[in-house]
Amino acid sequence: MTNKVPKIHWKEITPLSIYQNRRSFLKTFAMGAAASLMMPLDSFANTKEKLTRYQDIISYNNYYEFGTGKEDPSENSSKFKTSPWSITIEGEVAKPRTISYEQIMKDFPSEERIYRLRCVEGWSMVIPWMGFSLSHLLKTVAPTSKAKFVEFISVYRPEEMIGQRSKILDWPYREGLRLDEAMHPLTIMATGLYGKNLPTQNGAPLRLVVPWKYGFKSSKAIVTIKLVEHIPITSWMNAGPSEYGFYSNVNPKVDHPRWSQATERRIGDSFLDPRRPTEMFNGYAEQVAGLYQGMDLKKYY
Repeated sequence: MTNKVPKIHWKEITPLSIYQNRRSFLKTFAMGAAASLMMPLDSFANTKEKLTRYQDIISYNNYYEFGTGKEDPSENSSKFKTSPWSITIEGEVAKPRTISYEQIMKDFPSEERIYRLRCVEGWSMVIPWMGFSLSHLLKTVAPTSKAKFVEFISVYRPEEMIGQRSKILDWPYREGLRLDEAMHPLTIMATGLYGKNLPTQNGAPLRLVVPWKYGFKSSKAIVTIKLVEHIPITSWMNAGPSEYGFYSNVNPKVDHPRWSQATERRIGDSFLDPRRPTEMFNGYAEQVAGLYQGMDLKKYY
């Protein structure tokens, strides 16, 4: 297994005017030691796929805290307050801490990561995220030998997040990863996209991005990270255990009980365009398949 992280220049994929005046720190951050974190991702670096349009990324979202419709988050999140913000990291760690958004941005400069994001409903996007490897943050709290899993808890503010006033999920939203998944360099804490701060409908101010898993694993608006000994029960596991397992790896061979996962449609494609075959681990098999060696991925779905 190779733990390589993509360094994909925007001009190699598609020319977009929004990138003509990119932040200057992106140019300098690619130099030096940081470059070792951005080695080419072989299974994706040579793709000719176009980036998803910014407008599509910010207007077609799954974010049930703001409603179940795809347009609801962009319409209902404008008054959501993202400042002040902090994340508490606790549990099986030697150095628990609470760290502010401002300190995170100072201590962990963001870099560009162009990842696919795939949803169980069969649609996908190619997004130029800004962020940093989650492992950098987790290492600062010194996980103990008992830490086997990482639980992520999103903010609970029903006065601002109208979807939390319904009982569709048991709020606040909870997700989880195995510790080695969380420490993998592809797993990032995202701070923005397209060179801009994250919009509220996309999980501002800080969200998880795990590109080889279905999108609901990438928790939004995170306020607590807990390192724990046992598998945490996630929100979707609790709501529909027969449909949503803990691992939720993109796997074309494991169908959702109500639809096939064998193909997908890229947001922005015409409905006249043929659907695309779904790739194992969303195209990142070379980098992450070793995490699951010997596991029955139909059982551990």
